[in-house]
Amino acid sequence: MEVAGCGEVPDLLDAILRTLLSASTTANNANMSLKGLKETFGLRESGKGEGSIKWEAVREADLATVVKSIEKGGLAQTKGKRIKEILEIIYQQNSSRRDKLIEERQIEATSDGKPKEALAKKDLEIAMIDQNLLSMDFVFELTTDEAMDEMIKLPGIGVKTASCVILFCMKRPSFAVDTHVWRHCKWLGWVPPTATRDQTFSHCEVRIPDHLKYPLHQLFLRHGKTCGRCRGATSAGTEEWNNTICPIDHLVNRTGARKMGHGLPKGRKAKSASTSKKRKRDEDTEESELEEPELEEDDE
Repeated sequence: MEVAGCGEVPDLLDAILRTLLSASTTANNANMSLKGLKETFGLRESGKGEGSIKWEAVREADLATVVKSIEKGGLAQTKGKRIKEILEIIYQQNSSRRDKLIEERQIEATSDGKPKEALAKKDLEIAMIDQNLLSMDFVFELTTDEAMDEMIKLPGIGVKTASCVILFCMKRPSFAVDTHVWRHCKWLGWVPPTATRDQTFSHCEVRIPDHLKYPLHQLFLRHGKTCGRCRGATSAGTEEWNNTICPIDHLVNRTGARKMGHGLPKGRKAKSASTSKKRKRDEDTEESELEEPELEEDDE
């Protein structure tokens, strides 16, 4: 419960909202946002989402209270607004589904020859919705493409977030393209240098075998955060660069001023330790998919 991001949580809505919290901020700040929600609204005490944030309380709260609870994570106003919008959409969807099922149940109950088993099944569906009007369990019954379409309809949720939820929460193959994966796919020549992140996903999703999607995602993520040559903010010619042995050096064509030896203009001094630490925090910041005009994609 202490970590933001989709991770290994079984509740799909919880996975989506955790991932939203992790956008455009460091992991530490995202976790502080999650802690703020926990302290303000409490945790679910039963059901499939037991131990997750009590999202019902978040939906019923006013926006200012939600924003206040997540303010330490950055972009609190935008994220709070998106969280409230998503919760309301799911609530209304499930309410409509329940009302439709009740209407169908009433019609079927008056029909001659309708099996009792069919009515019992309908009763069970209605009862399950009543137990949690903020459930997205119905998405597990969809195909992977349908699940993707259903998630990206939600405000602030893009292809990358949906792919992560499919991979880590739904346990299905999906080549989630975060900043590190995106960078390496371009450097390896798998996609053109001008390919967007979503274009990179669309291409690699059909080209990479399902059994390699998870390990490749993890490999690029780890390597992109630790390699002294492939991290976003490292520069050719620096001491760190020269002391790094990159195992894929012969395979990649790194682009950008830093990687091509133009990262430190003539006369410019090396970064101080404090600046280097800040740069490392910036590298750990996840890119945004919040659909706000004033927000731009971060490039680690």
